[in-house]
Amino acid sequence: MNPYTRNLNRIEFVVTYACTGKCKHCSEGEHKLQGEHLEGEAAAEAVYRVAEKYKMDSLMTFGGEPLLFPDVVCQIHRAGKEAGIPKRQLITNGFFSKEKEKIKRVVEQLAESGVNAVLLSVDAFHQETIPLETVKTFAGAVKEAEIPIRTHPAWLRNQEAENEYNRKTREILEVFTQMGIFPSEGNIIFPSGNALKYLREYFDSSAVPVNPYIEKENDIRCICIEPNGDVLSKNVYRSDIMEILDGYVPPKK
Repeated sequence: MNPYTRNLNRIEFVVTYACTGKCKHCSEGEHKLQGEHLEGEAAAEAVYRVAEKYKMDSLMTFGGEPLLFPDVVCQIHRAGKEAGIPKRQLITNGFFSKEKEKIKRVVEQLAESGVNAVLLSVDAFHQETIPLETVKTFAGAVKEAEIPIRTHPAWLRNQEAENEYNRKTREILEVFTQMGIFPSEGNIIFPSGNALKYLREYFDSSAVPVNPYIEKENDIRCICIEPNGDVLSKNVYRSDIMEILDGYVPPKK
């Protein structure tokens, strides 16, 4: 086994960068409503292939807004379930349709496919452009389907910091707490993309923070497949995922 990937135990998929929100904290920058998305069959095949050789603990789908393409999300999670990956997470802002029947139908598909953890991105930033009532409808349907769900907010500076955004986020989280949906630790906004463009005043310009989402190049524990198939400087549409993992070497400095 490749010594650089021997500790691999997690696989993530950016289903699409298309998004229904226009969040000023987004580290990826501006998102459009339309955009490229993963090919479900290729993504599912990658899950099966990796799980055959590695002891995978978790799988995640996110975006953009992944539920703009629910069939792809379900293909990936179904593969994870069949491959025996125990934790199968979805991060979503909960806003992919205003139609209650479609929302319910998609949630039923998620439950059937094996999603067993939904992290709902709600906070002051998302709710500037995403309607809270529609997200509540989605969250209620998830609860009814008995899929574990938690809110997953973005905090500015840190969770304890007092600023207008964190105060609004706490108010929004309380709405879901009253529904019996409680918050995760969430994440701290990283200064890049829109966050650096719109929230620059909240960051220390003299310090260069460490990006918590960057893997150690000589000890890969998680791989993330992009909407265009890119992973570890290769592409799953053009190369077998196991060939990519077996042939991986850290980039030269």
